[in-house]
Amino acid sequence: MAKHRIYTTSFASVYRLYVAKGEKKGRSKAEVDQIICWLTGYDHSGLEAQLEQQTDFETFFAQAPAMNPARSLIKGMICGVRIEEIEEPTMREIRYLDKLVDELARGKTMDKILRQP
Repeated sequence: MAKHRIYTTSFASVYRLYVAKGEKKGRSKAEVDQIICWLTGYDHSGLEAQLEQQTDFETFFAQAPAMNPARSLIKGMICGVRIEEIEEPTMREIRYLDKLVDELARGKTMDKILRQP
């Protein structure tokens, strides 16, 4: 089975869209970065390095220093699909990030977005 094209898409190209979505709703780039770092374990310099290298999504998540164990608390629908039902691990990680950015854009507070077990 062929991989979804998002896997080979540059993370940096979608990152710009995440930031634009947040800023359009009055949120900041720093908040988007905080969400990404919380989810993946990248620090600011590690995130910047991935963006500069034009790393694809699959590699971005494969090289993530420490995926947050609390990410399993992220529930709900994204793109018409229930996150909990996504079986492919990389696609689930991508959808977790999409969901967190959506919550940011909808005005949720950071303490609600960054789930605690």
